[in-house]
Parts: sequence; C-alpha cells; structure tokens
Amino acid sequence: METKKYKGIIFDIDGTLTSTNELIFATFNHIAQKYEGRTYSDEEIIAMFGPTEDVILREKFNGEKFKEVYDEYYRFYRENHPRMADLYPGIVDILRELKERKILTSIFTGKGRKTTEITLEILGIKNFFDMIVTGDDVINHKPSPEGIIKFINTYNLKKDEVLMVGDSVADIIAARDAQIDIASVVWDSYAKDEVVKLNPLHFENVNDFKRWLKERI
Repeated sequence: METKKYKGIIFDIDGTLTSTNELIFATFNHIAQKYEGRTYSDEEIIAMFGPTEDVILREKFNGEKFKEVYDEYYRFYRENHPRMADLYPGIVDILRELKERKILTSIFTGKGRKTTEITLEILGIKNFFDMIVTGDDVINHKPSPEGIIKFINTYNLKKDEVLMVGDSVADIIAARDAQIDIASVVWDSYAKDEVVKLNPLHFENVNDFKRWLKERI
C-alpha cells in the first residue's frame, strides 16, 4: 500500500515547535503577583487556556488597570523570551525541508497575534509559514477546527492532504472535527497522558517525528 503524501502541514506553537510553556506560566504569574498579590499553579494557568491572552487579561483586569496590565504582560513576555524559550532541537530542519519540498505550512495556535509574532520573530521562523492563524483570527478558538478550515479553503486543499501537528487534546479534537489527520507530539506536552490515550499516532521526540514525516512529504 502506497504511503499517504501530505501537501499541507499545520503546526501548533507552544509545546510543539517551541519550549514556551515556562515563559507563559512565568508571564501570567508575573502579572498575578504584581496586580493580584498571588501566583497560580501550572494547572490553574492551563485551565485558563482557550481564549487569547488579551481576553483572559480583560476578563481579570477590566477597567482602568487593563492598559497598564496589558503593556506589562507583553513587556515581560518579550524581554524574558530569549532566556526562557527556544525551539526544540531539530524543528528548524523539519521546517526547512518542508519549505524546500514546497509543502504548504500553517500555524494554528490559541495564542494571540501579538505573542505569536514575538515568538516567531525572536526564534527566526516566521518566514517558514505560508499562513499564520492565531486565536485573534478566529471567532471560535480551539478545539473548534475553524483555523484548520481556513487553511484548507485558502489553499484549496483536500482534507486527506492535510496534517495537523500539535501537543494538546484540543489539537486532536480540532483535527478530527475538520476530518484531517493529527500527529500528536508529546516531547513537552502538559497533557501527555491524555494525548497518548486519545491518539495512537504520537511521537516522544523530534527525530522520530521527523523520520515519520519525511516519508510522507
């Protein structure tokens, strides 16, 4: 049986391409400490995920303080990015090969546009992507498949030609609802056990994923 070939690959960012989870938790807690006099556990912060950072901040700090909190959040995220976040080793090799083989690539992340741009620019990978869909670019955030459908429709792709790559349960649900394949990566997933249980196609390290993908592009 012939191995399926993909013409379009969609990537999540945090925990998939970039080790940014520590930075995200630290940024939330910097704001919480400064403006609420408390900090949150990783689990409490994860439970907030879904809406973009702007929506979460507005819900918690609506009113006069919002602008100050907003500016402080993004200042901390940008300034601490170089020391607290990086690409997983081997990711650039994958992105470069996809570009060389003219495979269409997209980002589909629940992050807002601003933190997405900061991360992609600081880590130097923005130019690898044909399309970037953030939480600010959709009406319904993950696990809605809206960002996947946007990519498929923009490039007139068939669903069986597209692969989603992500580290979360939301990525699995979004891909399945969009009726495309999902490769789960669990090298830094905060929901590893649940992801592994839900998706037999999962990868523990970048090299294994790279070998698997190479045969399908």
